[in-house]
Amino acid sequence: MARKPTARSEFVMFDVVYEDGSQRSNRKVDASLLGGLDGDEPARTAIVEQDLVISEKSGVPPLAIKSIKRSGK
Repeated sequence: MARKPTARSEFVMFDVVYEDGSQRSNRKVDASLLGGLDGDEPARTAIVEQDLVISEKSGVPPLAIKSIKRSGK
């Protein structure tokens, strides 16, 4: 029996630089959040939310984000 096609979610990768100078590359953000009038600004919100989840699990407070840019640009 044939399988039903699954919904495909596309991601955009971002490089994040934190206030302390550290960098995390290839952070995934759902492409459906991006575009429109806000451009890539919703990516910052998504990455902050990811950082909060990571900090809860690790017990280390999240770092302040200095800049975000798409990977490969």
